[in-house]
Amino acid sequence: MPQANVKMTVRKITDHTSVIDIEGEVTGFAENELMDAYTQATSAGAKAILLNFGQLEYMNSSGIGLLVTVLIRAQRQGQKLMACGLTEHYRQIFELTRLDDAIGIYGTEQEALAAAAA
Repeated sequence: MPQANVKMTVRKITDHTSVIDIEGEVTGFAENELMDAYTQATSAGAKAILLNFGQLEYMNSSGIGLLVTVLIRAQRQGQKLMACGLTEHYRQIFELTRLDDAIGIYGTEQEALAAAAA
């Protein structure tokens, strides 16, 4: 059975903000890793979760579906979901799927963290 080719690292920035660094491929096989990272990021009470796609190699439609699942969970918990480090290609996909309407897109991690703190 194929397995995920992704690594997700959670960094707690403040009591209210966590970053999930995504490295590798976000496909349907990344579900466990993504959900575990989201749980770890939010278990300490984070209200802003930043998905850092700076090391993303590939994402397919199943990966987009996983992001929608995380978005729904975040919205139910009153959390803000943000993204940074997207290539132009994936920015366009976020725009086409209208994910950019619900997930704040930032050019850099610093810009996203400043927005989270505001």
